[in-house]
Amino acid sequence: MIDPKAAIDPSAELGEGVSVGPFSVIGAGVRIGKGTRIGPHAVIKGPTTIGEDNQIYQFASVGEDPQDKKYAGEETRLEIGDRNVIREFTTINRGTAQDAVATRIGNDNLLMAYTHVAHDCQLGDHIIMANAASLGGHVVIGDWAILGGFTMAHQFSHIGAHSFCAMGSVINKDIPPYVTVSGHPARTCGINSEGLRRRNFASQTIQQIKRGYKIIYKQQHTIEAALESLRLLEQDCPEIRLYIDFLEQSERGIAR
Repeated sequence: MIDPKAAIDPSAELGEGVSVGPFSVIGAGVRIGKGTRIGPHAVIKGPTTIGEDNQIYQFASVGEDPQDKKYAGEETRLEIGDRNVIREFTTINRGTAQDAVATRIGNDNLLMAYTHVAHDCQLGDHIIMANAASLGGHVVIGDWAILGGFTMAHQFSHIGAHSFCAMGSVINKDIPPYVTVSGHPARTCGINSEGLRRRNFASQTIQQIKRGYKIIYKQQHTIEAALESLRLLEQDCPEIRLYIDFLEQSERGIAR
């Protein structure tokens, strides 16, 4: 399963059934869970932990030093969960001592070709980053979010669960859960109804989520007033809690 042309540091730990293609480089401090497949010409630098049944394609760079001028060689890490697909030329950097120390990627994510995940980013589960989508440092993305091709997210941006960022979106504010945005800068254009339907959200729940969107964006509320109305709506629809938690935690302000 390990091509003889691969270069693997003696301290690297590879689980059962891991395969590594020719000319790939696995560095010191790398741990790879069982069943993960590494294509040819990939480079994985530690400290990096990769879970089970991931697929990393050729020419990916995983766990390289953060692209941050403050980085001075501190030991930082990258943590990747299970069943992720990391396509060609994707770059994922480790964290920095100034923030979480670790970049983290959850489970069941698809990072298409040429995507970039910068230092200290925190990604949940079931996220899709289409070709050439790029994240600045410290970006947080919730579960099931989709970033269209060539989407760019400013550092420290938060992108909520179940949101959809159209192709070429430039994100410089936080994107609430369930919301669809597009443009430069990214502006809201409704909720991600189709995505919710595909994830088997009930029609009534989608209608309540749409009501929550209107409270935030269509009724000229302050954030504080919107939160009061959302708390009332949550009594009939627990899914509204994602809106509430997100707005309470947003520091950059939300896209409008």
